[in-house]
Amino acid sequence: MSLSDIDRDLLQRCLCGGSRAWEDFVDRFLGLVVHVINHTTQARSIRISPQDREDLAAEVMLAVVNDDFAVLRRFRGDSSLATYLTVIARRVVVRELLKRKSSSPGLAGAVDRADPRAPHVPTSEERIDDRDEIEQLLLSLHGPEADVIRMYHLEGKTYQEISSSVGMPENSIGPTLSRARAKMRQARAE
Repeated sequence: MSLSDIDRDLLQRCLCGGSRAWEDFVDRFLGLVVHVINHTTQARSIRISPQDREDLAAEVMLAVVNDDFAVLRRFRGDSSLATYLTVIARRVVVRELLKRKSSSPGLAGAVDRADPRAPHVPTSEERIDDRDEIEQLLLSLHGPEADVIRMYHLEGKTYQEISSSVGMPENSIGPTLSRARAKMRQARAE
């Protein structure tokens, strides 16, 4: 998916300091940021308070405005702005959670032990974080495998969300990801 006209206009307004540009940006993307925070903390079995959620959202937005919107200036427009911001938000949230875990025993103690009947929640090591590499390697995949990899690694969707989108049973998402990753590793080695 490429950059939409609405997002292109919003991006230009933010970079040029347009009237209400930042407010419009926050209105458009705060829900996405909160979703990324919820998804990232759930994937790591970390419970956070509403205040923690607000603090993490503020950290993500601060990362966007730092250095005169440097994050937005680096955006090349090869994907949707939402996809790009999902990756940025996830990186900021993970960094903040790691920082807080080491400095706050309360947050470190908030990790739940997984219910053995619950579906497998992959660790961050099982995810591929390098967006550019994923996009290059996606060229070696076709059909549902490419869709599943894109939704999981680039859009941060859960197994359940992917299952609903592609019409594949939820318990088939993990094996599909594994097969697709194997193909991507093979393509990388070639």
